[in-house]
Amino acid sequence: MTTKGGVPGASPSPLGSKHGAELGAGGEGPPRLSLPSIVPPPPEPSIVAHYQERIFNLIDHLGEVSLLIVRMFRALPRRPLEWRSTLHQMESLGVKSMGIVTVTSIFIGMVMTIQFAFGLRRFGGLEYIPRVIVLSFARELAPTLTAVIVGGRIGSGMAAEVGAMNVTEQVDAIRALGADPAKKLVLPRTVAAVLVMPLLSIFALSLGTVGAVLICYTQFDISPSFFMQSSLESVQLGDFLSGLAKTPIFGFIIAIVGCHFGLRTHGGTEGVGLSTTRTVVVVSIAILIADFFLTKIFIGIMGS
Repeated sequence: MTTKGGVPGASPSPLGSKHGAELGAGGEGPPRLSLPSIVPPPPEPSIVAHYQERIFNLIDHLGEVSLLIVRMFRALPRRPLEWRSTLHQMESLGVKSMGIVTVTSIFIGMVMTIQFAFGLRRFGGLEYIPRVIVLSFARELAPTLTAVIVGGRIGSGMAAEVGAMNVTEQVDAIRALGADPAKKLVLPRTVAAVLVMPLLSIFALSLGTVGAVLICYTQFDISPSFFMQSSLESVQLGDFLSGLAKTPIFGFIIAIVGCHFGLRTHGGTEGVGLSTTRTVVVVSIAILIADFFLTKIFIGIMGS
């Protein structure tokens, strides 16, 4: 059968004129594809908007930490008391931190002794080394430096543990069973940190003094008996208590910050690592800021 104006036996194309138009003017070649429109990247935020967002995030974190503290204190008198969990946390936070406290305290005592001896030797004041070293350790180095070093370990461990429980939905399971995560998770860790930090501070003070005595005896011919007699004459009980009174507050800050970032963790293992890093940074900064205000308060109260 011959079609009109066509080839015998050929049937009309089902694509019609549209197919012919896509083939182009020559009737041959691939069809023309329209490229999608490229969306331009969003504009960079201004400096004001950037810092405004950071301030809002800081306020958000402070609000969540305040609510967590309120929930924890409300859960404090509720039964049952989490004694077993608290004792387990005390072992994990205190006993397992003694190694790092031992090494850091001894070598910090040695380094501080050498530094003070280098400066006091110019003025003929080597006999004042015991007083300066023990006074520095009792008021600042033992409580604050121990809190910063041990706080990084304790806080990051809390954030990693609680964060792993959060991303694996164990925290949601605790809520589904009618329990409060603030009581099950936050309260035992906070109580353990508050009780452990003073003991670690006393341990660090003792070992730092031992390191200072060792350097004074071997390098500067200062006997241990003269070291202890001279230091006890200058260091008062108020100096020791002003440093020791800071440590429970440092422990409270470490536990709250670690649990806060742990409960905010999301995004799997990557989120756990991010929360751990943030905890170490925030704990160190918060301890140093709190140390400034506590030092001002204790000096104003004790007058020394």
